Amino acid sequence: MLLIYILLFVLFCAGAFAMHAAPAVWHAGLWIFGGFALLNVLYVLFWVAVASTVDDEKPLEKPNRLCCFGCRNIPRWLCFWFRVRVHLTGEELLPEEGRFVMVSNHRSGFDPLTVEAALGKRGLAFISKPSNLKIPFVGKLGYGACFLPIDRENDRKALRTILTAVDYIKKDFCSIVIYPEGTRSRTGELLPFHAGSFKIAQKANVPLVIACTSGSEQVMHNCLLRTTPVELRILEVLPAEKVKATHTQELAAYSRGLMEAALNGERSEASA
Repeated sequence: MLLIYILLFVLFCAGAFAMHAAPAVWHAGLWIFGGFALLNVLYVLFWVAVASTVDDEKPLEKPNRLCCFGCRNIPRWLCFWFRVRVHLTGEELLPEEGRFVMVSNHRSGFDPLTVEAALGKRGLAFISKPSNLKIPFVGKLGYGACFLPIDRENDRKALRTILTAVDYIKKDFCSIVIYPEGTRSRTGELLPFHAGSFKIAQKANVPLVIACTSGSEQVMHNCLLRTTPVELRILEVLPAEKVKATHTQELAAYSRGLMEAALNGERSEASA
């Protein structure tokens, strides 16, 4: 973002000189723009400072309130700068109180940001691949907000993550969001689901929220050209007792079927 600020600064100065604007006019504009840019830089530095206080080598005894606030607020800030407009439907289906596990398809690295921007007030934490929690500053903020890494190549480590997520839910730290495909789909077609993801809802005895995301794969193509609308739809919420009584493979197949139908319906509308 700093590069964008610098580019805009240069363009503004060039335009002011080219138009022979009165010094007072372009000086005022320069001060306004510079102040705005400075505020954004200070905003980033503040969260870097907060992240530096987090020790991700120690077990998390309770959520870090500042980290939780940052993980709700930063995605909204990024959506503003990347010109993303999140349209949420089906929010009325969500449980009015209590924790839940949410599953969705995965199209872009922007998916968690759009979910946080739309539903961050519900106190969400994500389960993600380990490399995401090693990103400087971002990883520590996520760790403080109860985000968890999952190593799908190591069953023992994956089980440890699942049990930790269950513990967080039972302690009322957060609700958990996980992408059962395990990685983003490059084609838009749903990848096979990892049924183990659904054990979290079963073991925690909470509702399963089935959601569907579309449009996030266009964010990086559009950000400097046009606004990107992203649709986040809550398709269905399965009550805890039904989740408990259903095999994880069936939950995975049912969730995948709902998402596939929603995406196919979207394609049909686009081609009509």
